[in-house]
Amino acid sequence: MKGLLKNNFYATLSNVKVFSIIMFLFFVFVIIIDNRIPLLIISYMLLGMVGFSFNFIASLRKESVTKWSKYKLTVPVKRSEIVQSYFLSLFLWLVVGMIFAGIGVAFSVILHGFPFDRNTDIFMMFVVGVGISLFMGTIFFPLFYLGGEERSELFLVISLLSGVGFIMASSTCMNILFPEMNNIQIILCGVVILMTAFLMFVFSYLLTVYIYQKKEY
Repeated sequence: MKGLLKNNFYATLSNVKVFSIIMFLFFVFVIIIDNRIPLLIISYMLLGMVGFSFNFIASLRKESVTKWSKYKLTVPVKRSEIVQSYFLSLFLWLVVGMIFAGIGVAFSVILHGFPFDRNTDIFMMFVVGVGISLFMGTIFFPLFYLGGEERSELFLVISLLSGVGFIMASSTCMNILFPEMNNIQIILCGVVILMTAFLMFVFSYLLTVYIYQKKEY
């Protein structure tokens, strides 16, 4: 498993280096500009949490080009371990994105004060970013093995749109059910969204393992 995770890391590294520079420049811009424009902080947070996960998934296209995905089947690892390494790698890159987002918003609040109307707004931004990333992986990985690796770019777009749609649908349902929520209700709704996204992520892992084990090369 350690070798698979290292391979996933190095496959993503070139894209992540460029993206990290972009995130650093965006970070400097966010902490310099007065945060009376909270859209900047929101954009920075979401870009970090979704962007690192997106870069990892995009890097899987290299495996199809280099035929590494087929070569891996000849090494002494189980197919379930290969799938597990993908899901774990995505989760780890999501954590990296959360760290970037947390540092950025912390510096902005320290320098310029709290920019949002509710105390729960920052928490909900993390809910949105984590939810989109997890659901993006939930949709992508089964499609990646079911529909063919050569269509990964299309599946990536579909997965990203699905992740955004999941968050929008969840938020709409919550607002319909609870039109005037207090802070505790908002936090509970955020936790429900996170738990739903995580459970679907786990189910997607099991489904992907099943698909991959049945797939013939």
